[in-house]
Amino acid sequence: MKPARLFVITALAFAAAAVSARAGDEDLIDAPEVDITAGEPKAGLYLRADLGYAGWTGDDDASYRFNDGGGALLNSGDFDDSRFGKPLSGSAGIGYQFNDLFRADLTGEFFEGTFEGSGRAAQPCSGAAPAGTGCSYGGKADFRAYGLMANGYVDLLNVSGFTPYVGAGIGATHVAWGSFTASANCVDGAGACGGATFADARYGGEDGWRFTYALMAGVSYSVSDRVKLDIGYRFSDIAGGAMFSGGSSGDDAGLRRHEFRAGVRVSLW
Repeated sequence: MKPARLFVITALAFAAAAVSARAGDEDLIDAPEVDITAGEPKAGLYLRADLGYAGWTGDDDASYRFNDGGGALLNSGDFDDSRFGKPLSGSAGIGYQFNDLFRADLTGEFFEGTFEGSGRAAQPCSGAAPAGTGCSYGGKADFRAYGLMANGYVDLLNVSGFTPYVGAGIGATHVAWGSFTASANCVDGAGACGGATFADARYGGEDGWRFTYALMAGVSYSVSDRVKLDIGYRFSDIAGGAMFSGGSSGDDAGLRRHEFRAGVRVSLW
């Protein structure tokens, strides 16, 4: 092959390669961008409000100690079958966003509930009950709780306005029990009840502050630079304490609440 012809072919090959490379560069320049920083928070104060639904409230069996009119012990034990109702809760607070990773807030919490439990003992319900009989107990009461919590959060990553997070909180909850209504029913044993019945008894509810901690996880979405929607899961553990007193007494073993929460945060800057 003549040198002149070889030179022309080589030049054309390099020119074609240059055009192809230029077209590839333009395609890369025109490719759409994925924004992983949209909606990043700015440092400053924010307000928050949340509603919660506790689909399940765990409790080690509450205990009771029933005495007769003279203060002598009749029966003691646990409410083996206990359950809690009224699962809704609410909270509101103020917080501070330190940077795109850390934030903290102080919140006030409120919820109320009902308790129903039952238990059984081998001893008679009272000194007047037939010898050799047993006793089944039932009890119910309402309670209200409000608390103060200090919470801290780590925002893990912001992708197109969505930010998953984890958090933990510590504080105190004031649990106030209403009057406790106890019922007793004779149970045949070695002896027969013979139609023995007993009137319901009412005892005064107890109240007090209790240590509380919480663990949270969820995701927020930036509606705008100032408004964020929040949905997540929250586990809280409230220490046990006295339920009722007044001749007889009872204690709950604490409240462990599994909640799904939805709320809003509004920045003040």
